[in-house]
Amino acid sequence: MLSEDPTRVRNVLRSCEVAEIGGRLDPAPDAATKRPPAAEVMVAFAAIYLIWGSTYLGIRYAIETIPPLIMMGLRHLTAGTLLYAWQRWRGVPRPKPAQWAYAAVAGVIFFLGSHGSLAWAEQKVPSGLAALLCATLPLWVVVLAWLRGIERHPGRRAVTGLLLGFAGVGLLIGPQGLRESGQTDWWSAGVVLMGAFLWAVGSIYSKRAKLPASSGLSAAMQMISGGTALLLAGAASGEGAQFHTAGVSLKSAAALAYLIVFGSIIAFSAFTWLMTTSSASRVSTYAYVNPVVAVLVGWALAGETMGIRTLIAAGIILAGVVLVTTKGNRQRVPLPVTGARELQVEAGD
Repeated sequence: MLSEDPTRVRNVLRSCEVAEIGGRLDPAPDAATKRPPAAEVMVAFAAIYLIWGSTYLGIRYAIETIPPLIMMGLRHLTAGTLLYAWQRWRGVPRPKPAQWAYAAVAGVIFFLGSHGSLAWAEQKVPSGLAALLCATLPLWVVVLAWLRGIERHPGRRAVTGLLLGFAGVGLLIGPQGLRESGQTDWWSAGVVLMGAFLWAVGSIYSKRAKLPASSGLSAAMQMISGGTALLLAGAASGEGAQFHTAGVSLKSAAALAYLIVFGSIIAFSAFTWLMTTSSASRVSTYAYVNPVVAVLVGWALAGETMGIRTLIAAGIILAGVVLVTTKGNRQRVPLPVTGARELQVEAGD
């Protein structure tokens, strides 16, 4: 359980324990005890920077001929099943029924609530704009932690970051901002923000949930639960009647395969490996890079408009996120996971 020490909540943000897949991560060992080859570290960082940044466009391509909830359900159920089988083959103990219950709740929040809403909204919202709106995740986590009493009160630096971040969102999805992106759908932009908010809710919940110690097994269980919920929701909403495998284009099929193999398995594996070999503050830089990659990929490959207002809003949002998730002083903050080693992180006011 998180204590009332405000640095604990910010440590959650820097450790990115629920990014992309909401699993518990193993604590990073002391850098002095393990120094992996620099080339391997660079490849792993490239994976989480480029692959996760490109998944927004991958979602857009996949939902061209696959209904959004069914597409996300297939993505996570397939990836989760493969990862679960791999973990069990490696000898990871079978999870207990109670752990499945916690994983199911987390999976529904993360994947049905957050990823499902993102996929639905990308039918009308450009992938780059969606990525920038999702960059507000750390801001929502800080607000929720404060409202729940986990953090007493955000410091001046964090408050400034919150104000900047949400001001950037206002600029981004205001009437002129949406016109520049070729869209006028306020509702869909709001749904993307709701998805970021739900991911923050899942972040807070997963810190208290009794999930397996293995990060890979925990992530697999949540993906299986969330993927199943997405498929059921898609069937209930009528997507099943609209979905015909014969009508799936090669582009959508390739995009779905990319999301499964690269977005949900390779990049996540690189992420969990980095969390055991690099500092959490360095790994957390993906939160700043992904939206930039998404905007550039959407502009270069899909012809998405990148107006001056969008660029200014992106800079404001990312500046706010940087203020919220980085600190000025350094102190040792223990990871809020049973048996975790202490991790050297930057702590602030």
